[in-house]
Amino acid sequence: MKNNIFILLLIGIFGVSFACRNNNEKTFKAVKAKPVYSYEEKLKSEITEIRRFLGKSPKYNSDVAFFLDMKIESGKNRFFIYDLKSNKITNKGLVAHGSGSETGIPGKLTFSNVKNSNCSSLGKYAIGGSYSGSFGKAYKLYGLEKTNSNAFDRNIVFHKYADVPFDEQPYPICNSLGCPMVNEKFFGVMEKLIDNSKKKIILVIYY
Repeated sequence: MKNNIFILLLIGIFGVSFACRNNNEKTFKAVKAKPVYSYEEKLKSEITEIRRFLGKSPKYNSDVAFFLDMKIESGKNRFFIYDLKSNKITNKGLVAHGSGSETGIPGKLTFSNVKNSNCSSLGKYAIGGSYSGSFGKAYKLYGLEKTNSNAFDRNIVFHKYADVPFDEQPYPICNSLGCPMVNEKFFGVMEKLIDNSKKKIILVIYY
């Protein structure tokens, strides 16, 4: 009788041990299988969408577009100048996002279309005319979607700022009040494209 009880206890301990190991292996596999974010795939998807949009909206420039990937941390190049004719990135640089978009969690941002939120807003923008403001030359932005329809009234503009670095950084860069804000040198590259364009260029901010 005692032998039978001892054998049953051993079977029970072995079963629990095996179940725990099996669950651990499943957990490990689940973590290991977690997909890694690919900015190339996301950009490809956004380009497909913007081509569709431009096909229905001939009043905008269909040769070049700007893309801003908010999933990429601010210390890395995440503002892309894309040549839609040759189908390639021609330049890229750093860009600041709104201080109101910070959540305190690395890599996690929030967005808003509300005035005085100091948040960045997602969506398509038409880059309008330039003016001279607090940061020198800047370009008015017109939100084309529900997520950024208040951009003009919020004074969300595209401008340069001396404290935005030109080269990539191992840490986050400074924030704006909601405007896409870039390095002065990088701004000069886009300035030529915008000023020489007969039609408004589209800027897409996505996450």
